Amino acid sequence: MTDKGYTDKIKGKTKETIGDLRGDDKQKAEGILDQAIGKTKEVASDIKEKAEDFMDETKDKLNRK
Repeated sequence: MTDKGYTDKIKGKTKETIGDLRGDDKQKAEGILDQAIGKTKEVASDIKEKAEDFMDETKDKLNRK
């Protein structure tokens, strides 16, 4: 896994845990949101990487003909 989204997920988990311990629902919700943002960045990065791989494979196949 690349850094895409990883730091947001860690930051979010930390915020969520601290918010939970303090009884701070706002901080807990912000942490959950940060984790969702991190996961979204991670998924987007994976999709981009797979699309680039697909394009490279397609170009290779077309160049072989």
